[in-house]
Amino acid sequence: MSSAPETTIASNPASIPDTTHSTKPRSQRRADGKAKRETTPRSAHAAWKPPVNRADIVAILEESNQDRVQDLIPLRFARMLQSPLAFLRGSAAVMAADLAGLPATNIRVQSCGDCHLQNFGWFATPERNLIFDITDFDESRQAPWEWDVKRLVASVVLASRELKVPASKSSQEELARATAKSYREHLAEFETKSPLEMWYVRLDSAELMKRFPEIGSRKRCEEILTAARQRTIEQLLPKITQTVDNKLQFKDRPPLISHPTQFDRFLTEIHGLIQQYRGTLSDERRVLLDRYRMVDVAYKVVGVGSVGLRCGIVLMLDPDGAALVLQIKEARASVLEKFVGKSERAHHGHRIVHGQRLMQAASDQFLGWANDSDGRSYYFRQLRDMKLSIGIDQMSMPDLEEYAQLCGWALARAHAKAGDASTISGYLGTGDAFDEALGKFGIAYADQSETDFKTLQLAAESGRIPVAKDAGLKKGSLD
Repeated sequence: MSSAPETTIASNPASIPDTTHSTKPRSQRRADGKAKRETTPRSAHAAWKPPVNRADIVAILEESNQDRVQDLIPLRFARMLQSPLAFLRGSAAVMAADLAGLPATNIRVQSCGDCHLQNFGWFATPERNLIFDITDFDESRQAPWEWDVKRLVASVVLASRELKVPASKSSQEELARATAKSYREHLAEFETKSPLEMWYVRLDSAELMKRFPEIGSRKRCEEILTAARQRTIEQLLPKITQTVDNKLQFKDRPPLISHPTQFDRFLTEIHGLIQQYRGTLSDERRVLLDRYRMVDVAYKVVGVGSVGLRCGIVLMLDPDGAALVLQIKEARASVLEKFVGKSERAHHGHRIVHGQRLMQAASDQFLGWANDSDGRSYYFRQLRDMKLSIGIDQMSMPDLEEYAQLCGWALARAHAKAGDASTISGYLGTGDAFDEALGKFGIAYADQSETDFKTLQLAAESGRIPVAKDAGLKKGSLD
C-alpha cells in the first residue's frame, strides 16, 4: 500500500468532485472513503519536505499585500514577527500553497481555510447561549478536509513551543496526535447522525461541562465562560467611545481605531454599504436593524493576516441610546481559490457568510455583505457579542491539550455539518494511523514555520519589508 501513487490537487482543481451532497447511503460512503486509502495511504499525511522549487515566502506575502492599505503593511509585518505562531496566523497563503502540493484524499468539504487554534472561541447564539466553535471564515472555501486538520495541528505544536515551560519534542508530537484523534473520534460519533440531527449539534457550555470530570478542568471552564459572558457591547462601549458635544462617538486610538480625514466622504460610503447590506438580511432582521440609526463610523485594525484590509466599525443607537456596533471587513478571494478553483459565489462577502452559516452551529444574526463604490467586497457582523478567544500565554501544557482537543472536536462538528462525514470517517477508520501521521506532520510543519519566520526576520533586517516599531498588541489594545 505504501507504494501506491499519491494524489495531489494542485494540477487540476476542477477535477475534484463535490462530495458534500452525496445521495449514496452512509454504508456506501464509508466504503468509498476506505477505498481512498489505496491511492492516498493515511501514512502519506505525515509527509512534509519543502520542494526544491518552493516559492519565496516573502514574495507570497508581498503579493498578498497588493491593494491593501499600504500605510498598514508595516503593522501587518510587525504583528507577524511577534512569534512563529503569529507568522503562521498571518501567512495562510503560504501554507495553502504548501498543502496544495501534498498527497490529498480529494474529499472536499466547506473548509475554514485558516484553521489555526486562535480562530476558535466562544460566542453567543441569538438565543444568548454560549457555544464554542470556529470564529473566522475569511478564507472559507470547499477544499480537502485534511487541510483544516493539518493547519490546526501545526498551530497547536507552535503554541506548545510558546508556553512558559515549552513542551518537549515528544510531548509536542503527542499533542498533535491527540488533536487529530479528537477530530477522528468525534467525526465518527457525528457521522451516525442524520443531516437534521447534525444541524442541531452544538458545543454549548452545558455539553462541555459534562466532558470535564476533573474539578480543576471544570473550574477553568467556568472561569472562561464567565469571562465570555462579560464581553458584551455594553461592557466594551465605555472603552471605545466618548461623548463630544452631546454626541456619542468612537475614541481615536490610531492606528487601531481612527476617523478618516475625509470623514463626510467616508460617511457617505458607509451609508451606501449599509443600504446594500440591509438587502442581504432576512425581512425580520431588516426590521431589527431599522430600529437603530447610525451615529458614527471609524476605521479599525483587526487580527494579524487581516491587517491592511479595509475594516470599519459602525456605531448605531436606538431612540433610547441602546447601542449596536457593527464591524465591516473587506472580503477578498480565498487563499485556497488558486488551488481549488473559484467560488460559485462571485461576491466574496457572500462566500464568507455562506461558509460561516454552513459550518457554524449558530451564526451572528447580523451577517450580511455589500460592495463599495470601487467594487470591493465587504461583509458585516456584530462587534463583540460575548466573543472570546483564549490566549496562549497563560496556558499550561494540560490546558493546551484540553483546548487543542476541544478545537479538534469543534472542527469535526463543522465538517460533519457542512460536508460528508461518512466518507471522511470511512477513510480515517478506527485505528490511529492518521493520528500518528498528523503527529509527525505537526512537528515537521511547525519546524518549517520557524524557518519561514527566520526568513521574514532576515527580510526585515535587510530592509526588504517595512516593519512598524509598535505592533499595537499591548494588553487593552482592543484589537
